[in-house]
Amino acid sequence: MGDVRKHPPVKLIIGMMTPDPELFSSVVEILTQRFGIMDFCGDIMPFNFTDYYVKEMGENLLRKFISFEKFIQPEEIVEIKHFTNEVEKEFLTDGTNKRRINLDPGYITAAKLILATTKDNIHRIYLQDGIFAEITLRVEGKTFRPWQWTYPDYQSEEYINLFNQIRQIYLQQLRCSGISPT
Repeated sequence: MGDVRKHPPVKLIIGMMTPDPELFSSVVEILTQRFGIMDFCGDIMPFNFTDYYVKEMGENLLRKFISFEKFIQPEEIVEIKHFTNEVEKEFLTDGTNKRRINLDPGYITAAKLILATTKDNIHRIYLQDGIFAEITLRVEGKTFRPWQWTYPDYQSEEYINLFNQIRQIYLQQLRCSGISPT
């Protein structure tokens, strides 16, 4: 029988997508009020991997990822997903249910990148309160690698490089704090 141990804290990341680049700063302000100082703020990138969001959000979507200095516990991702859903609602297009911004919270550990979602699928695990977790990327060697179900954008070299940077920040923070990543 294995010993029950507390999971080390994890690195909160949030992906943001919108056709309006000015929304990024408004949403970042809300997120930093809730989660504290950012320690990574990626560049704005075009999102052209799928047309899944076009009907709801329009053309020329843009993507940006951020992470936060303060660690979270993995189980907090449920509450965080509910919070980001509420933030999305604050920015709905007037008189419609169409989002102007999409927020994808998740976290990075030494071994993987987890995303929170409200949608079930065969590769997702139910957490609680309508929220599921998906292991989107895994670490092999010193880099993230996709699974067969990983979204096409998360499989891109650009995203993998970005997540590797955030993982290095996380690992350095763990070392400085004297926390073992396993």
